Amino acid sequence: SYPINLVNTTNQVEVLQRDPNSPLYSVKSFEELRLKPQLLQGVYAMGFNRPSKIQENALPMMLAEPPQNLIAQSQSGTGKTAAFVLAMLSHVDPNNKFPQALCVSPTYELALQTGKVIEQMGKHYSEVKLVYAIRGNKLQRGTQLQEQVVIGTPGTMLDWCLKFKFIDPKKIKVFVLDEADVMIATQGHQDQSIRIQRMLPKQCQMLLFSATFEETVWNFAQRIVPDPNIIKLKREEETLDTIKQYYVLCNSKEEKFMALCNIYGAITIAQAMIFCHTRKTAGCGEMQVEQRAAVIDRFRDGKEKVLVTTNVCARGIDVEQVSVVINFDLPVDRDGNPDNETYLHRIGRTGRFGKRGLAINMVDSRFSMNVLNKIQDHFNKKIEKLDTDDLDEIEKIAG
Repeated sequence: SYPINLVNTTNQVEVLQRDPNSPLYSVKSFEELRLKPQLLQGVYAMGFNRPSKIQENALPMMLAEPPQNLIAQSQSGTGKTAAFVLAMLSHVDPNNKFPQALCVSPTYELALQTGKVIEQMGKHYSEVKLVYAIRGNKLQRGTQLQEQVVIGTPGTMLDWCLKFKFIDPKKIKVFVLDEADVMIATQGHQDQSIRIQRMLPKQCQMLLFSATFEETVWNFAQRIVPDPNIIKLKREEETLDTIKQYYVLCNSKEEKFMALCNIYGAITIAQAMIFCHTRKTAGCGEMQVEQRAAVIDRFRDGKEKVLVTTNVCARGIDVEQVSVVINFDLPVDRDGNPDNETYLHRIGRTGRFGKRGLAINMVDSRFSMNVLNKIQDHFNKKIEKLDTDDLDEIEKIAG
């Protein structure tokens, strides 16, 4: 089982309740939640000793009777997967052999990662079974699913509900939509998720999670989750304090690539993530999902030193030992404006768990310099210029 290393967020959690008159519970221990003993065993076996910030507030709402709907903001590493997995496993009835909990994820890798958590947490609760609604999983027509929990990607999940009728959506008690901000980056996923949600019964519990909440994500969240409780993490300015940020000025794409090679030579001691704007630049778009998952596993196990990726591929890759993040392309939204939240999300991977980290931004045009200046202003943090001929500084930090 993989080690649970929760980010120790000092930032405050804001809770907006749907019904401001109902008492606000937050728990300091898992015992207070009155979980089924098999699930409590699972929680401890996974290395959770006490609830994380987000779990303290989210779990009492998710496990309440009648269950409450929730829109929650949380990054990976905050224990959110464990939280919604607990909700799913708590609400299904193992005696009923049909799907009762659905979880949609934007990518195959994330679906598998969530599945792993379900298997670990449900280790002592073997009556509850799990099935993956993903492209490669072809079932015979007319199959009646016996599994209580279904995890998958939106397209296959919709087909299983609508076209093949493997799932009776009217019997679903819990619907989880994870990584909503990545989900809406793919137009089709957004529509498919909404179509699945519309088939579910009124009393079905809806839980939606997203690391960032730009307006587009917010609008989508409100279409998926009626009458929500809302949990937001207050802006995490502190993450940038342990991270040294630099930029490298290049005059062309070629020069940018040469600079990257120089930097790469200096930091081979550390693990690094390099972010590109498109999958084509990253070279990871052509891979099959299984290949991508294998590469990520190798990186997580420290077998590979460098992961070149795009935002979507990198979501949910919970790698603790990354000490350098390189923005080969600065993060911008569809209209070319600086995407501050994504910048924070990317470089936040280096200063995790209070360690020192290093972020290097590649600037190769007036446009990208402008983006960098705006990011700098937004976080009110100076980004120093780095001369790639002077790499002693990098070696010091990366070492």
